[in-house]
Amino acid sequence: MSFAPVLDRRRSGVLLHPSSLPGKGALGGRLGPKASRFCDFLQASGFSIWQTLPLTPRDTAGSPYRSPSAFAIDPDLLDPAEAVSDDSGKPDYADFCYAQRYWLDDYALYTVLRSAYAVPWYDWPPALRRRDPEALAETRRDHAEALESVCHTQFLCHRAWQRIKHYANARGIRLFGDLSFFVAYDSADVWAQPQLFQLDDRGRMTANTGVPPDYFAAHGQLWGMPHYDWAAIEASGWQWWIERVRRQLDLFDLLRLDHFRGLAAAWHIPACAQHAETGRWAPGPGDNFLEALQEALGPLPLVAEDLGQITPDVRALRDRNGLAGMRVLQFAFGGSASNIHLPHNHIPNVVVYTGTHDNNTLAGWWAHDCDERLREHVENYFGDPSLIPDAMRRAALASVARWAIMPMQDLLGLGATARMNTPGTATGNWAWRMDSLPNDGELSAHCHALNHLYGRLATE
Repeated sequence: MSFAPVLDRRRSGVLLHPSSLPGKGALGGRLGPKASRFCDFLQASGFSIWQTLPLTPRDTAGSPYRSPSAFAIDPDLLDPAEAVSDDSGKPDYADFCYAQRYWLDDYALYTVLRSAYAVPWYDWPPALRRRDPEALAETRRDHAEALESVCHTQFLCHRAWQRIKHYANARGIRLFGDLSFFVAYDSADVWAQPQLFQLDDRGRMTANTGVPPDYFAAHGQLWGMPHYDWAAIEASGWQWWIERVRRQLDLFDLLRLDHFRGLAAAWHIPACAQHAETGRWAPGPGDNFLEALQEALGPLPLVAEDLGQITPDVRALRDRNGLAGMRVLQFAFGGSASNIHLPHNHIPNVVVYTGTHDNNTLAGWWAHDCDERLREHVENYFGDPSLIPDAMRRAALASVARWAIMPMQDLLGLGATARMNTPGTATGNWAWRMDSLPNDGELSAHCHALNHLYGRLATE
């Protein structure tokens, strides 16, 4: 069994979440004209991929990776101009509600109840926490208008993104989404189907998710998300995951499967633990999961996020299923010449990044994060240290990796203040936004020339 190859030819792209598009106020970018103009910039620059973070609603800290729904689109991304209803949209709205019936009603119920009680679902009154049918029916009667508003807003978000997708695809740009592996504990997903997660009879997590000590955190990371009950998910025919992936493939042309190593084994941490070191690796669903997705949905355009502590079983799972992997230039230096992230060790079936949303910007990394040994290695590899950020951008484009992607911050040469996220920290993340889109043509001409030089123009 193998998946359809998604890295079809040499391409390049930009990583930018819509919330980072220029916009007014605290909400950031919008799914409107600025998104279309960004597609114009990509096309003029010779890029044919727009990669985003998950489009799902963000949590109170602004993270789309700890969302109250694995299916919904963040309503804060909706441009006010898109939030205008008209009678001609009614048939389309009905079709949308029917097509999304697997998750939409539960999401609307959760959203309204979460607002009403202002506490996580596992602290709601017992009848609502346990989804008593009579209690839910009463909620539907008493809050019919609010529930309708939640559903209609999701319709408007879906319609707005579909317009962007059509606009991008018509200009040769593929939309590259991000599928987070775990889901938030306080979410519509866990409340609606608690039997699919490792919870006790009171709805409390029996184990915490996270990772052991790594590059980003000396004590590891506690994520505060529940582990899946893979036996229960398999017994249900994998339906929740199938519907989740189906939904994302309606929004994107291809997906990055975040924390891919969780399919081989995930880090289980005692629910009472204060640090992640006390965890253990517990087996994941492996090939059965991937086979079920392909049987239900056909060949899937997936890229495996294979970063971190990647053991032979994870690599074997990825390779057996023909999935592309990732390389990150910021992880390449300070060790031996065999480091797989070094450009001379790249292979075609990977996506190479200068950095990810969890890294410092390239300029910030070079200015602040490199110790003496690492700096010496980088300088020996690229030469003149004054050219190193640019040399690393060029190295990504010159790589044999079929796809090369840069965060927009790296394309603009921005420093550490433009960093999107610092793992292991709870505040100050997810807020970066461009002041304006590049509009003088100089950056586009420069990028187009580089994409031509390194054979990454998809039109050639």
